[in-house]
Amino acid sequence: GCFRTLKLTTPSFGDLNHLISATMSGVTCCLRFPGQLNSDLRKLAVNLIPFPRLHFFMVGFAPLTSRGSQQYRALTVPELTQQMWDAKNMMCAADPRHGRYLTASAMFRGKMSTKEVDEQMINVQNKNSSYFVEWIPNNVKSSVCDIPPRGLSMASSFIGNSTSIQEM
Repeated sequence: GCFRTLKLTTPSFGDLNHLISATMSGVTCCLRFPGQLNSDLRKLAVNLIPFPRLHFFMVGFAPLTSRGSQQYRALTVPELTQQMWDAKNMMCAADPRHGRYLTASAMFRGKMSTKEVDEQMINVQNKNSSYFVEWIPNNVKSSVCDIPPRGLSMASSFIGNSTSIQEM
């Protein structure tokens, strides 16, 4: 994924740290800034862990663009949603299409409509219903924080609790 999406033939530790910090700052953004749908780490844990032993997460981030080309792309909520659920945007070698999501959380950053975010989340679940367990209702949560990351107009971070993590 590093070469195709980020145009990096040999990613450095700096490049990897940049990805990790972008993802983690997205996950913790609701704790640090006011937003429309706020959540905290305890709420996140309660929503993401259905049983104590099932606590292995996959994280993702969007937009994954090569450093320096961010400002040339106008982003939309549907685009961010599509990217953040894409296997290429996951920060681990497990393919979410090889398992099912128990739970997931999507954190959006920037000025956008919560209604549009909610519609996109419902859309993802309807289109990919076979990848979500049916015995946990309402298993995808989303939140919106008004402050975008530096250098971007909007972004999104993703945490998924998926059975595909067993590939690791």
